Amino acid sequence: MYPDCGRNAQSPINIETHSTKYDPSLQPIKPLGYDSKLGEYFNLSNNGHTVVMSLPNYMSLEGLPKKYTAVQLHLHWGGRGTQEGSEHQLNGKAYLAELHVVHFNSESYPSFTVAKEKADGLAVLGILIEEGENANPAYEHILKNLIYIQHSGDYVSLHSFDVHELLPKQMDKYFRYNGSLTTPPCSQTVLWTVFAQSVQLSRQQMEVLQSSLYSSEEGILPAVPLVDNFRMPQPLNGRTVFVSFTEGYAGKVDSGQVGEHGVVQLIAAPTTQRNSLGSQFAAPKADMQSSPTPKTPSLKRPAVQEMTIYLLQ
Repeated sequence: MYPDCGRNAQSPINIETHSTKYDPSLQPIKPLGYDSKLGEYFNLSNNGHTVVMSLPNYMSLEGLPKKYTAVQLHLHWGGRGTQEGSEHQLNGKAYLAELHVVHFNSESYPSFTVAKEKADGLAVLGILIEEGENANPAYEHILKNLIYIQHSGDYVSLHSFDVHELLPKQMDKYFRYNGSLTTPPCSQTVLWTVFAQSVQLSRQQMEVLQSSLYSSEEGILPAVPLVDNFRMPQPLNGRTVFVSFTEGYAGKVDSGQVGEHGVVQLIAAPTTQRNSLGSQFAAPKADMQSSPTPKTPSLKRPAVQEMTIYLLQ
């Protein structure tokens, strides 16, 4: 049904740091407009696969080959008591969760709908999440509102906040490769930036993420927990993963290895590895800390968001 899911440039991947190549042309990632505007609201929804927060089109990224405008962000996680949940891995290590911030190439294409079909159409930031001692106040803006979107199809408005605070501090240290959406239709249209520095949530926050949501609609019994909504690493198939910093990494980029749009060109080399689609998506749960109550929380079915259909990592 989704032939792209079996192609040779799929995501996520396991990033073997000793096999990366340093590319001195990779610039620090600079989010523009991420600090949001006071008095605005974000739409937070449960699409049955993950929690999705829409982002306004004045948010964009600097430091990429083209201008990429923000569309949405969402999370991937495992189940309570497990040590996995991220989609990307570093040297075989899985993290507890992963945040994806999705952007489309607005310099070349008029909309996300058009861009998602193009080879250079999308750019996604991948942020690995691990457990720490202290609660992360930035993520609390999302976690405390999960109680309002427990079931598939629910959504709520929440006060805007500084989305930049969800990202790691070191925006200049990352891995770059070309790949795909990690959910059907698995289109190979994504320029991936996976940060080397992870962010931390407290154990309580992780449990909220892992236990608050359901992939089933309200009233459907038994309710299906939304957990383990991550895809396993896919074969690299000869692709090169570039790195923006040198500490602990060898190699230097050979000219011609990066395509004109900054998308890494494929180097044919067959490999074998796990299944092509990885684990399916179940259902989650969540709630947390305090912050301004969202604008009249209402559990409605969103008559919206085509991007919800294409899970976009």
